[in-house]
Amino acid sequence: MTQVTVVGTGVIGNGWIARCLAQGYDVVATDPAEGAEERMRAAVDRAWPSLEKIGLKPGASKDRLRFEADLAEAVKDADVIQENAPEREELKRSLLAEIDKHAKEGAIIGSSTSGIKPTILQQDCKRPERVIVAHPFNPVYLLPLVELVAGERTTEETMQKATDFYQSIDMRTLVVQKEIDGHIADRLMEALWREALHLVNDGVATTEEVDAAIVYGAGLRWAQMGPFLTFHLAGGDQGMRHMLQQFGPALKLPWTKLEAPELTDELIERVVEGCEQQADGRPVSELAERRDEFLVKLIDLVKEYWPENEGEKKS
Repeated sequence: MTQVTVVGTGVIGNGWIARCLAQGYDVVATDPAEGAEERMRAAVDRAWPSLEKIGLKPGASKDRLRFEADLAEAVKDADVIQENAPEREELKRSLLAEIDKHAKEGAIIGSSTSGIKPTILQQDCKRPERVIVAHPFNPVYLLPLVELVAGERTTEETMQKATDFYQSIDMRTLVVQKEIDGHIADRLMEALWREALHLVNDGVATTEEVDAAIVYGAGLRWAQMGPFLTFHLAGGDQGMRHMLQQFGPALKLPWTKLEAPELTDELIERVVEGCEQQADGRPVSELAERRDEFLVKLIDLVKEYWPENEGEKKS
């Protein structure tokens, strides 16, 4: 694969463009909006210094970017096409069908949708087997995660080719095993977001206080381990099993606006087994030691970049 076409040059589309250029690909961009090319090139220029710091692949160059106003011309030679239209089902379905009409045989068509199922998106395409969801996170040029989701008519060959491509641009591919609205990461973020809005709406906390609660608390741990392995450590030497026994009943306390699932024996075993597999035989003490080493370094970074530091300087 040598050419990537990015359809839609908003924040996400421009992020894809910068990442692919930095990874040594030729990129063609298209967008019908007036002034799109100028805004696109400015966005790539802003992202480039950060990409230089983390390292450019051999041959990487902003000169390998071309803007093409005509959609058919932009996609006709592309090996991978990344669609980034606004999050409206009818618009995306229509656009993907048009892309599919003009794309060459064997091209992969990925949608950056944050919530729509690929089975819905591929309905109007003549070759739906090559249409997938490839959902990134902002800023796309730095954050490595991309959720890959197959529709009912997507082939295994397409998913394998897509996985290979996104890994080639230095992304962490998360293949979602079952279609669901919002995929995985956005559903998790939306749950936290709903709670945050409730706290602010009810006068419990300001937006700054909510952000501080995450930055100086859960966020530091999640940056390394995520919620499951973090709670595995909270159970002490017995790990997740003890944690669920001790704190599991609290899931039903009316703390939140969201109802927790029933903590069945099956769910307990699934969570425990998952955490033990993540731990990979390492005792909780070893994981805790690694966590603490990580947090010491990360806290220094938070102090350097968190806006509150400005207040400290003034004082």
